[in-house]
Amino acid sequence: MKNSRVYDCTIIELDKHHTPQGNLSVVSNNKEVPFEVKRVYYSYDIPGGKARGAHAHRQLYQLLIAASGSFTVTLDDGIVKRTFMLNHPYQGLLIVPGIWRTLDEFSSGAICLCLASEKYDASDYIRDYGEFIAYKQPS
Repeated sequence: MKNSRVYDCTIIELDKHHTPQGNLSVVSNNKEVPFEVKRVYYSYDIPGGKARGAHAHRQLYQLLIAASGSFTVTLDDGIVKRTFMLNHPYQGLLIVPGIWRTLDEFSSGAICLCLASEKYDASDYIRDYGEFIAYKQPS
């Protein structure tokens, strides 16, 4: 979505169930997450000072969750930047297509869980920031 903005991205509160044995959060297609999840992956053991992301997607929606630990996500629509700290496993950051994202400041033991609306497709990625800015320009 060429005309998407960082304000289209938001924190989603996931159901949190407390039990004496611990907590449980649930994510269901088209309910807690506003799309059908077609791919799930997670990043972990990220070395101190390293960043992840640094790309945008043309069609893919993502829900990022700090399954463990914490990290920051900086979103950029080519005009405005917003930074979110993810540090609760019962919250997810919804990222719409057409937004550049960078993940950094990973705590020790952090796990970034990603629920994606599509299967992997290399052609959906924009990995060069200059190309991203050109993509965001009005036609």
